[in-house]
Amino acid sequence: MQVISPNWTTVRLFLHVLAACVWVGGQLTLGGLVPALRSISPEAPRVVARQFNRIAWPAFAVLIATGLWNLLVVKVSDRPTSYLVTLFVKLLVVAVSGISAAAHAGAKTKLALALGGALAGLSGLAALFLGILLRTG
Repeated sequence: MQVISPNWTTVRLFLHVLAACVWVGGQLTLGGLVPALRSISPEAPRVVARQFNRIAWPAFAVLIATGLWNLLVVKVSDRPTSYLVTLFVKLLVVAVSGISAAAHAGAKTKLALALGGALAGLSGLAALFLGILLRTG
């Protein structure tokens, strides 16, 4: 019995998917935990969110780095227009995810906190879906 040997492609994709799991999955998990955290203490969601940021932002940086690595490896010029449009939309959505997460982290009002968090989570999910489209399309 022989095991498939890993290569740089598998390492690159593994790191990208792992970072997406932390960034997107962490946001979804944290969002689901907020009501329980509030029942413990009004301050608990903020404390947990600060701790999550210590993990989430490095994961976002890994997503950006491995995303750039992906772009360097994939011959974009050989891809059809539909791929290029999808890639462009994904890049925009990734930017929205990062910007809205930063806005959420620095929010001073409940409305800004809610909008930033919702937009960060939804755009993170959209980027994840678009990434799968790019890989399979």
